[in-house]
Amino acid sequence: MKNILLPPGTLLFLAAGTLWCPAQQVPVQERQLDNGLRVLLVERHDEPSVSGGWVAHVGSANERPGITGMAHLFEHMMFKGTRTIGTRDYQRDQAVIQRQEEVRSAIREEEAKLRAAWRRGEIDDLQNPDHKPPPLRALEREFDALVAEQRELLVKNEFDRIYTTGGASGMNAFTSTDLTGYFITVPANKLELWAWMESERLLHPVFREFYSERDVVFEERRMRTESTPLGRFDEAFDSMIWTSHPYQWPVGGWPSDIAAISKAEADTFFATYYAPQNITLVLVGDFEADAAMRMIQRYFGRIPRGPRAAPDLVTSEMPQLAERRMNAQAETNPRLSIAWHTVPFGHKDSYALNILSQILATRTGRLYKGLVLGPEVATEVEAAPDSRKWAGTFVISAEVREPHTPHEVEQAINAELERLKREPVPPDELQKVKNNFAAYEYRRLTSNMSILIQLIFYDGLGDWREINTAGAKHQAVTAEQIQAVAARYFTAENRNVATYTRKTTEAQPNPSPGS
Repeated sequence: MKNILLPPGTLLFLAAGTLWCPAQQVPVQERQLDNGLRVLLVERHDEPSVSGGWVAHVGSANERPGITGMAHLFEHMMFKGTRTIGTRDYQRDQAVIQRQEEVRSAIREEEAKLRAAWRRGEIDDLQNPDHKPPPLRALEREFDALVAEQRELLVKNEFDRIYTTGGASGMNAFTSTDLTGYFITVPANKLELWAWMESERLLHPVFREFYSERDVVFEERRMRTESTPLGRFDEAFDSMIWTSHPYQWPVGGWPSDIAAISKAEADTFFATYYAPQNITLVLVGDFEADAAMRMIQRYFGRIPRGPRAAPDLVTSEMPQLAERRMNAQAETNPRLSIAWHTVPFGHKDSYALNILSQILATRTGRLYKGLVLGPEVATEVEAAPDSRKWAGTFVISAEVREPHTPHEVEQAINAELERLKREPVPPDELQKVKNNFAAYEYRRLTSNMSILIQLIFYDGLGDWREINTAGAKHQAVTAEQIQAVAARYFTAENRNVATYTRKTTEAQPNPSPGS
């Protein structure tokens, strides 16, 4: 959803069903260092704190088969410290890391032999430890000893401890298909601490516990995806929707890739995508812009420009020619998800699709009234656009109210969409949605951190200026435009459908008497 900012205290006046919304701007100052690093500054002197962060313009879409999950892995690795943070003995630490790489290289050679044996049918399960040959077992024992030695050198969570000791809070990060964001809030008098800490982990990062953290990421995937009723099915559905685009693999990566990523590949990835010309800093809060820029120049100006620009993503999704369906049995209530290909962030049709989603969704929307309250074929229903950097979808999902079927729910959804194509949205319904939309946008941008997160997302997706321009574009959407996008994108050949029915366990025969 796109957002605008109104200054604290601005009133939204409703008169005759219309929303009065003055044309206000978030006062963003954009600067740039000689090394290509871009900086967005928003002065807000409401409280003595600064929310600071940065966005690396890289997500899972920038990966390739073989290293899927790399962007998410880096989200973890960027908290492992620097030459001076996170270790008791940097020189010995480096020696251990070097030996770990030598052993891991030998392990990869042995694992390649195992995969070859599996392809020949000589072993039936690559994960079965009984298939590991003695040389591989010996290498793994040596590597485990090196991991144990490194742990003796580590100062765990020192990066976080330094920040919290200085009064900082809310340190976190996230990875999406298109960007990786890092953020924290510090007291206004600790802005220099932020500048030193963040520039150090870009200038002098040390990827300690690389392979151990890779296992942590693997376990995170297991918990979030493989141990949930629909996790793996959602991955399969996404891979069906995206046939040629890199959005087809999950942000967390494929299991086989996560287990095979090497530190050498990670080093190359970092040099390409974490170079200053591929990063934007964002500061929102109690500071003076020129003084903040002098500090940023002092610390971030030390980082050398990367040797080459990050490659542009050139693989596009092929136009969908026919409806695709996935029928699955899962340990869940019957459900239905429908996805249509739409448009990327900033596309002229994205604003009408956003408004359309609010006409359909929410407790007062058409889908809730038409599926949950009316014929009661569903217990819940959602509708949401997803305009990413390179492409987009629109997804409607519902939980079926038994004894109704997913087919009945799908028919009800299609009926509401056909109504949108056939009949213009009445003015009062459209204005009500726009009013709620503007109020929601305002509520999301009333603190330093919320403004920071919005700027990180907008800049990562392509243009931070949307924070100031998207609101007016949404308010300008007409009923005719909503009809047009509904007709353009909600077509049968552009539709992807996932149907989930409850997985049943076959009844076991009762034992015969005397058995």
